[in-house]
Amino acid sequence: MSRTRQNEVKLAENEIDMLQKIVRTRTAEARTVQRAKILLYSSEGMNNTEIAEKLDINRRSVYNCISKYTAAGVDAALVDLAGRGRQATITDDENAWIISIACRKPIEFGYAQELWTLSKLHYQIKMSCEEAGHPELRDIVSSTVWGILNDAEIKPHKISYYLERRDPEFERKMEEVLIVYKQVEIQFETNEDSDTVTLSYDEKPGIQAIKNIAPDLPPSKEHGCVGRDYEYKRLGTVSLLAGMDLHSGEIIPLVRNSHKSSDFIDFLKILDEKYDDGLKIRIILDNHSAHTSKETMRYLTSRPGRFIFVFTPTHGSWLNLIESFFSKMARAFLRGIRVNTKKELIERIYRYMDEVNAAPVVYRWQFKMDEKHLRNAGEMLRSFICMKKRQWSACFAYFRTYSAANDISKPVFSSSFYTISNIFFRRFISSSLVSFNVCLTDVIIVDFLLMLYLSKLFLMADRLSRIAE
Repeated sequence: MSRTRQNEVKLAENEIDMLQKIVRTRTAEARTVQRAKILLYSSEGMNNTEIAEKLDINRRSVYNCISKYTAAGVDAALVDLAGRGRQATITDDENAWIISIACRKPIEFGYAQELWTLSKLHYQIKMSCEEAGHPELRDIVSSTVWGILNDAEIKPHKISYYLERRDPEFERKMEEVLIVYKQVEIQFETNEDSDTVTLSYDEKPGIQAIKNIAPDLPPSKEHGCVGRDYEYKRLGTVSLLAGMDLHSGEIIPLVRNSHKSSDFIDFLKILDEKYDDGLKIRIILDNHSAHTSKETMRYLTSRPGRFIFVFTPTHGSWLNLIESFFSKMARAFLRGIRVNTKKELIERIYRYMDEVNAAPVVYRWQFKMDEKHLRNAGEMLRSFICMKKRQWSACFAYFRTYSAANDISKPVFSSSFYTISNIFFRRFISSSLVSFNVCLTDVIIVDFLLMLYLSKLFLMADRLSRIAE
């Protein structure tokens, strides 16, 4: 944009609007606001000296701002050119040393606090840099320390939690739980009768009975939300012992003041009375001490063969399906609940369970399989079904080699595999075996189907074949 004199700036209307917004804003940098004022004053006819006096700055600053506007426009005049200022002199070794200090706890350097603050970390770096062989860091500023940590994505002032895997048999126990879920799914799809009923069980302790001091206010035009006074009174807590029937979705509740062995045994007695004597009751549960106590074991001994426990791994409660129901319950029912007595809380918990059981939801475990592993297994299964009689023995040898190569081991509960093997045998490969008139022992069949299951193959043969294609 041309102009007649150095100190004259001719701005378009949209440029004037933009600069005036920058001047009025409270969030822009002070130097940006100052440069916007220089351009506006110059466009109004003020010379460099007048602008410098009005803004209490050096006349050279006014000249530089207008020169950048002349050369490149408004945007260039408002910002500093790239490459200005003193170049960084911090080496890679110094960067690494600063990060190493940030990755250690303050207590290691004699401080009382648990986590670093930027000021404390900055102070420690300046105090120990000479001893560590980095004297150039004595003049480092806190913003530089922050930039180094930010570039390395190190946040020593924050905590993110993790869960350590402490169970050496985690994979085996997880497989046992998933086997149970798959059995239930297959029984549900085929409507086949079974002598076993499966439940997912857990406790939800510490449900608080909280009473309002002042009554709640209903939503209105003045305040659209429910109004509630901040003060409240604690009336105690209760524990919910609940089991979810994985076949029907029914929730079986028991509310107590505690969740000791005696409470757990009372829950088992409820299950014993609820289901027919000819059924086995299989329960998926965690490793709480009440589930394996001497008192519990004595009760199980008095009812031999009635209960089967399938334990989730340590720190593996997420494998228990009833946790999904507890999450829904906390969000839909317990959130913000207020009662006048603990008895009222217990009554409302049972009423909520009745409402849930009026329209039960059957929960299903969604286990996402590795696609590449599944595709390879699908090709193997398709080849197995289409195989000729002379190839059977070689096939079993290959499957066993595949099982060993993928570190597939046999879980303890063999009865589960015989149940699964019977279902797979009837649905998937019985026609092939009969057509070739091959006589195979149950051990070989279970061995083969065991490999399929532990390879995470729970889909039908035709679905596996399509994935393989």
